[in-house]
Amino acid sequence: MKFLGNIIWLIFGGFFGALSWFLAGCLWSITIIGIPIGMQCFKIAGLSLWPFGKEIVYSTSGMSLIVNIIWLIVSGLPLAIGHMISGLLLCITIIGIPFGKQSFKLAQLALMPFGARVVQTYN
Repeated sequence: MKFLGNIIWLIFGGFFGALSWFLAGCLWSITIIGIPIGMQCFKIAGLSLWPFGKEIVYSTSGMSLIVNIIWLIVSGLPLAIGHMISGLLLCITIIGIPFGKQSFKLAQLALMPFGARVVQTYN
């Protein structure tokens, strides 16, 4: 069922979400200092392509807080707003609610992506 959900997700919006994360990663990777931030964007772009069957686990550290604040100001808000709008549009129908939940999960991740790990669920 996860495979079917991921295929439908990819067709109806996952590609554009992943593309936005990929472009953000490319922009951050222009400078040497931004390469670690760009690498995190590329990881999240992969999650944005195939979100079903994966969960996000948050851990805190002082360095991730500083990077998250910089991220939020520069790139986080536009990505989060895009995922929120996508989630709201997907939740209009009953069939779209699981896809809207995935979009909301990505919106939360867009606000504070550093210190987050993506883990595979085996349900």
